[in-house]
Amino acid sequence: MTDKDNALFTTIRQPNLRSGLADTLMAQIESGDLKPGQRLPTEQAIMAATGVSRTIVREALATLRAKGLITTHQGLGAFVSNDPNPRSFSIIPNDLQSIDEVLRVLELRMGVEYEAAGLAALRRTPEDVERMQDRLDALDKALEKGGYGAQEDYAFHRSILVATQNSYYSRLFDTFGDIMVPRQWARLDKMTAFERKRHAARMRREHHAIFAAIRDGNEAAARRAIRSHLSKSAARFEELRDATNLS
Repeated sequence: MTDKDNALFTTIRQPNLRSGLADTLMAQIESGDLKPGQRLPTEQAIMAATGVSRTIVREALATLRAKGLITTHQGLGAFVSNDPNPRSFSIIPNDLQSIDEVLRVLELRMGVEYEAAGLAALRRTPEDVERMQDRLDALDKALEKGGYGAQEDYAFHRSILVATQNSYYSRLFDTFGDIMVPRQWARLDKMTAFERKRHAARMRREHHAIFAAIRDGNEAAARRAIRSHLSKSAARFEELRDATNLS
């Protein structure tokens, strides 16, 4: 049992130990701290860390298994499901075959993320800030290499939703997946080297502004930064649509 494993259980509270244990593990899965395919600590290790009975541990794991968040393998233990996020509703690539559809998704994102950014600024923990910084660093590296950074972009925005301490925000995002950042419309292949460099600098500037506001606990600035970022994205897509219609 490592220090990191022990840290998984620090938020368990009385009186409902089973619910507290299940909620703690669920939060770790939803935040990405427990990754798809990762093995959970053994029952014995969880018992030692929490002081709860084996029955309580097994009931908590059964709750997670019923939700599709974990799978168990005889003799091997419990593992985070490869796709632990239920998707009763989703946006798939075929939904985004036109720029108008992309703009509709951006409208949805603005409504969700505007509120989420404000809540994240008020509620973020040091762990949330560290997670956002890691995701932002990964996005910076992807952009520096001249890539789209779609997955890294998605991961950064999702880390903001996690920082709201309201798991429904991240669950909503998980129904969409990284299609929320539609790389097929980025058109980097049609940009000059200078244009790609300018695009990367703009993306980094906007994302760093969002992160700084949330890190500093500035609710109003966080809302302004996320609205500005998504509004500018929408404006770029509108310009692309108009240019496409004229050609």
